[in-house]
Amino acid sequence: MATFSSVTRTHVLSAIAEHDDRGASAFLSVYGFSPTPGVTLTHDGETYDATAILAVAHRYATGRAALPEEMTGGKVAVGTLLGKRGFDVAGGRPAATSARRSTTRAPRAATPRKAPEPEKPTPVCPSCFMALPATGVCDSCG
Repeated sequence: MATFSSVTRTHVLSAIAEHDDRGASAFLSVYGFSPTPGVTLTHDGETYDATAILAVAHRYATGRAALPEEMTGGKVAVGTLLGKRGFDVAGGRPAATSARRSTTRAPRAATPRKAPEPEKPTPVCPSCFMALPATGVCDSCG
């Protein structure tokens, strides 16, 4: 199942640019989509199939395009996801609302996120080139 938390506005813009380069019918056929009536994204005066754009934006974010079957059946709120990233979407499933959530709440202030630390390279045995265990002594070479 595709998750869209890593899809950013930049990924969506990349998918739109690919759509413009390929053309609508070629874009849809390359990724196995058929036109989705009623779910459209409007950007710079142009209209796009919002479902296919989001699926391809997933490819730019994760390296794998979301499949058509992952996008249908109400599993993905395309309009909500693209709307949160600043796009105008007509149609689509509205955001689910919670009965406990009050509509008069003040918005929370955005907290800055700490950048993730880069991963340290795995130590390797200089003799057999196997990854060293936590002890730092090679199991094979000793």
